[in-house]
This record gives sequence, structure tokens and C-alpha cells, in this order.
Amino acid sequence: MAFENLKRKHCELTDFLRDHGYSATVIRNVSKVIQTILDNSEDMQWSTYRDVYRYYEGACPSKDTLRSRRYCLRMVKRFDEQGSFPDRTKGSYVFDRDEYAGLSEEFRGLIDFYRKHETERGKKETTVYHETLNAVSFLCHLKDRGITRLEDVAENDVVSFFLSENGEQIRGCSYKKNISAVLKAGTYWKKDACNKILLLLPAFRETRKTIQYLTGDEVKRIADALSAEDSGLSLRDRAVGCLLLYTGMRGCDIACLLRESVDWNSEQIRIIQRKTGIPLELPLTPTVGNAIYDYLDLERPESRDGHVFLSEIMPYRPLSSQSIGNISSRIFKAAGIRQDPGARKGTHIFRHHAASAMLENGIPQPVISRVFGHTAPDSLEPYLMADFRHLKECAIGVEDLPVPEEVLPL
Repeated sequence: MAFENLKRKHCELTDFLRDHGYSATVIRNVSKVIQTILDNSEDMQWSTYRDVYRYYEGACPSKDTLRSRRYCLRMVKRFDEQGSFPDRTKGSYVFDRDEYAGLSEEFRGLIDFYRKHETERGKKETTVYHETLNAVSFLCHLKDRGITRLEDVAENDVVSFFLSENGEQIRGCSYKKNISAVLKAGTYWKKDACNKILLLLPAFRETRKTIQYLTGDEVKRIADALSAEDSGLSLRDRAVGCLLLYTGMRGCDIACLLRESVDWNSEQIRIIQRKTGIPLELPLTPTVGNAIYDYLDLERPESRDGHVFLSEIMPYRPLSSQSIGNISSRIFKAAGIRQDPGARKGTHIFRHHAASAMLENGIPQPVISRVFGHTAPDSLEPYLMADFRHLKECAIGVEDLPVPEEVLPL
């Protein structure tokens, strides 16, 4: 019977999560995924974790819910098949290698060629990974439909990957973009076959949500919460908040910040960005420096670990990006803002604020890109949407336009 090992040992995983300080939400979601597998695997004829994931693709009401289930499913799969417990310091990607091995020789050849070709061109390792991950899922779908050669792929085979049987979209622009990248590289290997599949990819309209931004009042309330002794925030959370608010650092870079990265003599923070791999230097202002120093001197647990920020529960481990996100939510709660459902409370809103504030103050865009460690020229475009000071300068008066009085009363 499939998942027999999980049925016998799943309590070991939940006990581990509980003993190592994982949140009640994570434990509850992992338990829910395990129970779903054990209750439905026989009736639904699930034999692999990919079968379970396909179920969630159709059952989850939102992308956020699917992302949460995917995170838990990876954790459970790794425990069940490899006997590995979660490790916050390591990624939990498990869907690529075993699925790749089950592909036909030609499909594996496409993936191998793409990875070699794009790596030699200098594409980031994380980008290559995620594009490979989506392409392998696409090729697994074709394999399940009995296809083993690229030239045999038909339009229905491609469309069925993106749309359900009743015509609902189950995968969107990000999947299409990543699969296209693999196929475009593949045109240097099997030109005609890859070009044909590229033409068969559905034409999705890429949309961008309206970006929530921090107002002036919200910034003041956050700053007050970070400085107030009775805000309920720990010294660690205040130091993290100061880095978010005053430097615009990414959450992943704050999580990986090393003690040696903080140069107290030259008053600089020097890091290698996790996202781009590019070195970045930031000024260590008194507000940020004092907050970090207070945490290191008064609150940080005794540990030989070189990371600045550690967990508050033994065993003391470096924080993850998710932990920084949780701290961000606590800061907003302490400030008494953004508590409505759907309100943006992640770390990136601080980065958005820092960039848009610099734009409003007339800092040249190349300087901002250098401070933020951007590698692409268009990386600042989302921040331009909140540069209201300069957007107002582009407004056109309507005095000379024939607008009816009832529409625009004098």
C-alpha cells in the first residue's frame, strides 16, 4: 500500500516540529496534509506525492493556499521517502530530481541541454533551478499523456497542462514564462520541435496587482513602535525592523547577515546578496547600528554561530526568510496598522517604501539601483508607481476639455 511508511511514522514528524519550535500554524498545516493523504490515498488511487500535489492544484482556492500546501507536502515527502527531518537552514526542494529520472531520454536531454547552455551564459543558479522545476513538471505531464518525443506534442497536450478539463486556468504566466525559457534554449538543440511547442503555449495576459505602499502616517507609527520600550517588540525584532525600514534590505539578506558583515569601524554593512550573488555595501546609520548593538549585547543567546540574528528557542539557529516575515507582521501589529485581511504585511513593502522615498527625494535612479543591488534596469519600475510627487507633475489639466458641468461641477 502506498504511504504505508507515512502511516506508521508520521507522528515522529509532528513531534519533531513541536520539539523544535515550529509554529502552531505549520504543525497544523503539516498534520492536515498528512491526514488528507492517509484518508484519501486509497479512494483517490494516489501512489506518488505528485498525485497528491495534482489534487491540491485543483482543490486549493488560492495561490497562497497552494503555496502553503506545497511547502508542507515537500516536508512530508522528504520525511517519508528519505527519512529527513526539516532543516530551516536548507531548502526543501524535492520535486525535481526524482521526476527528472522518470522522463524519457529525449525529455531529459532537453533539460540537460538547457541547464548547461544557460549556466554557461551566466544565468543565476536559482533562476535555472526554478525554470527547470516548471519545465520538468510540464514534461511529466506530457509523459503521463503517453508522449516521449518533443515532435509528438500536440496543442491539446500543451493546453491541458494550463487548463483543467472544465476550462479553468490552473497555471499561469509564471509557468509559461519558465517553460518558454527552457524551450527557447532548446531551439539551439532541437530547433523545429521546440519552436512548435513555443507556438502552442497559450496566450495569457500578464497582470500586475496594484502595489500597496506605506503611507507617511504608517511609517511614523512603525518608527514609533520600533523605538518605544513598551511596544512589546523584542530587541531582536526591533533591530530587524530598523534594517527593514531604514535600509530596504531583503528579508533573506537580513536572515543571512553575519556578525563579520557589520563593520563598526567604517560604519558599513557588507553583504553578498542571496538573490543576485552580487556584493552590496550599505551605510550603518546610528539608528540601525544602535539597534543591532543592543540586541547583540543584551539579548542575543550565547552561540558560536556567526549569524547576527538567532531564534529565541533552543537550539539557537539562524533565522529563515519566513522568520523575518513573521517579525514583519509583529511589527505591523505593534504599530497598530495593516491588520485587515489582505493587507500587505511582508518584508518587501519596506523595500518598496525605501526605494519610492528615495525617488521622491530626487535620488537618481542609477544610484538607487546601485544601493538596492539591482541587476536589471527595469527593476525600479514597480517603485515608480508610488512616486506620487513626480507623478503629479505629469498630470494634465482638464480646464480646456469639454467636460459637462454635472460631471465636473465648478
